[in-house]
Amino acid sequence: MLARQCARFAERTLLVAGGTRWSYAQALHTARAMGALLQAHGIRAGDRVALMCGNRPEFLQVFLGCAWIGAVTVPINTAARGANLRHILGNSGARLFIGEAATLPALAGLENRAGLAIERVWSVDTPTGEGVQAMPAPGNELADAATVEPGHTLAILYTSGTTGLSKGVCCPHAQYYWWSRYSSELLGLRDGDVLLTTLPLFHTNALNAFFQALLTGSTLVVEPRFSASDFWAALVRHQATVTYVLGAMVPILLSREPSADDRTHKVRIALAPAIPTRFHDTFSQRFGMALLDGYGSTESNFVIGLDAEQKPGSMGRLVPGFQARVADEWDEAVPDGTPGELLLRADEPFAFASGYFGMPDKTVEAWRNLWFHTGDRVVRDADGFYTFLDRLKDAIRRRGENISSYEVEQVLLSHPAVALAAVFPVQSELAEDEVMAALVPREGMALDPVELIRFCEPRMAYFAVPRFLEFMKELPTTENGKVQKFKLRERGRTPATWDREAAGIKVRR
Repeated sequence: MLARQCARFAERTLLVAGGTRWSYAQALHTARAMGALLQAHGIRAGDRVALMCGNRPEFLQVFLGCAWIGAVTVPINTAARGANLRHILGNSGARLFIGEAATLPALAGLENRAGLAIERVWSVDTPTGEGVQAMPAPGNELADAATVEPGHTLAILYTSGTTGLSKGVCCPHAQYYWWSRYSSELLGLRDGDVLLTTLPLFHTNALNAFFQALLTGSTLVVEPRFSASDFWAALVRHQATVTYVLGAMVPILLSREPSADDRTHKVRIALAPAIPTRFHDTFSQRFGMALLDGYGSTESNFVIGLDAEQKPGSMGRLVPGFQARVADEWDEAVPDGTPGELLLRADEPFAFASGYFGMPDKTVEAWRNLWFHTGDRVVRDADGFYTFLDRLKDAIRRRGENISSYEVEQVLLSHPAVALAAVFPVQSELAEDEVMAALVPREGMALDPVELIRFCEPRMAYFAVPRFLEFMKELPTTENGKVQKFKLRERGRTPATWDREAAGIKVRR
């Protein structure tokens, strides 16, 4: 894709990130030069390179360099900490770690690095810490393209587990071609569009936006992060025509005072999955842009989306090229109007992920009976529209991030005064979940909520730190002792629940 599009649009701008602008030709040169640099330092096809970096051009420099030589990028959430970070590095077997100065303390802070395959650590900006080197500048050497097949792994993206550790989703090269093709068609992308994302490149949404630009001859503008105060100004500044919003971004933008800037942009449509229906019309009328809902995941693709026929509250109809089934617990299809788990598969080879890295048992479980099991509960109506109801699995989604309740619980249980912990979602004032923990103190020991929050901060991502805490004498359990979280979710917050935000306690990043 890169070589072909470079031949067509050599001098056209492909990427704008901060003060950096790449033409299509420069992006190709960057891929070849970075590939040669990686090869010079021993990285070969199939090797994994861990990349813990924010929205800056170096992220795509490393990503394209790895892709060009057949190596595999392992993008890591810049908020990853503690046991979760160590698991990702250990599971992926990454030989090279590339980060920016702000993320390096998380690596240095790992309590145990024994057994990790990391041979060297590079910093894309200021090297800090023992054993950290500045990432070398690519030289004049240009790598030849590796013999890469559609099913070869391009990246391993870690998604939060539900009842276990985060799983590394193996994303093949072809998956991102199909991601960009289907999403570009649904968004109605045109030659010369300017796409602007504020979402992190270490997630599939923003990576998909890069491939959308590449496939359609468009320009991708990558902003450092989402800022409600600068969002509209950025759209105007870059003359964007398409953008991307998730979850809480929409109610946050709507909460700001109306201003003349609300409609000075040129954006005609925003990709907006999982935005509550009540916000759609208000947002579109105020800001003058359409919102495109739909369904996809790191493991799948843009499989469900809205077309010309809209249906409020619906994710849309099945996109041609995919198959879907709403199924019962035995994977049998249920009638229209009956809720069930959404099962998916693709017609095109490698349009979905190929499995979970180093976790064959989890791969078989998720793809049993030759269907990908999403873990999401939906209902399909007689007209073919799918509506999302809830998650079947014990996962939490907060501010656009998926959170593993299991991993949060493991941190809480490592506190010397915590005997039992159950973590579950409660409704947010915005559009998604908040994290709540029910805890039973050890006998004779007291728990201080602020001290517990400070204990969590260096051990987990900031967005996973619980907002709500409730100390209980016991947790509801089954006869064999398993915690019944559904009872805790139904119970929700009570007058005894401690609210971190109400107490004015801010999480340190």
